[in-house]
Amino acid sequence: MKYMLIMRATDEAYAAMADVDMTEMLELMGRFNDELIRAGVLLAAEGLDDASDGVVVDHSSEPPVVSDGPYGETKELFGGFYLLNVSSKEEAVEWAKRLPGTGKGFKTEVRRVPTIDEFPQDNEWIQKERAWREATGQL
Repeated sequence: MKYMLIMRATDEAYAAMADVDMTEMLELMGRFNDELIRAGVLLAAEGLDDASDGVVVDHSSEPPVVSDGPYGETKELFGGFYLLNVSSKEEAVEWAKRLPGTGKGFKTEVRRVPTIDEFPQDNEWIQKERAWREATGQL
């Protein structure tokens, strides 16, 4: 089963990270990533650039409205993710509990990623997606 660990934090928690030595943080994250790789569960992992460099596309109106970040109404920002292939939600949660570089103001959301097999296989769009995934080696 695939699970996504979504790393979130408050503005204050991200601000506190500015004081952390980058070499130390890379060491912490590198060791954790190595554990995931050695356990055979890591599929992908990415951090995100500063929210102030991002934009929000709000689909509440036509045409959609694009706003520059940061997002003043947001209590927590999505900062990165891990995509794991594990045997259960419990295993995903155990990995999430071990994430380094966390503390007050940080949260990790754990969400299962459904497989294409869980969707109606007689649907034209699912068939096209399956063909694309097979052609690109994802299935």
